[in-house]
Amino acid sequence: MDVKRKAESIIRKCGTSNPFEIARSLHMYVRYGNLGGVKYANYLKYKRTQIIIIDSDVAPTHMLPFILAHEIGHALCTPDANTAWMASYTLGNDKKAERIANQFAVELLLNDAYLRDNAEYGLYELAQMRGVPEEHTYLKSKY
Repeated sequence: MDVKRKAESIIRKCGTSNPFEIARSLHMYVRYGNLGGVKYANYLKYKRTQIIIIDSDVAPTHMLPFILAHEIGHALCTPDANTAWMASYTLGNDKKAERIANQFAVELLLNDAYLRDNAEYGLYELAQMRGVPEEHTYLKSKY
C-alpha cells in the first residue's frame, strides 16, 4: 500500500488535512474516555461503525492531531488488523500496522502542500507545530 498516496487522497476527498475534520467527514465517531492509561487511543470497528477512543487522562493535548491521525491511519490503511489483540496476544507483533498508521499520520499532517506553503520553517519545526513526535519525522517521504 502506498501510504503517502492514501493520505493525499483523503486530503483531496475531505478538502483538509485536519484529522478532526477528516474524522467528521468520514463519519468516524471520536470519543474521549479512560483507557486505563496504557495507550493514548484506540481504534475499533463495530459492524460498520468506526470508533476512535482517545484516553483523555494520558493523551498530551499538543499531540492530539497526531494521535487522531494515527488512529485514522488504522481505520483506512489497516482496517482489519486488530492491533489491541495483537499487542496483547502476539508479544507485540503489531509493529507493521503501527508503522503504517504512524506513516499515515506523518504524511497527513506533514503533507507536501503544507511543507511547500510553510517553506520558511524546517521539517522538525513544522512537526512540532502539528503535534508530530520528533522520532516519527523520519517516516516523511521525500517530496
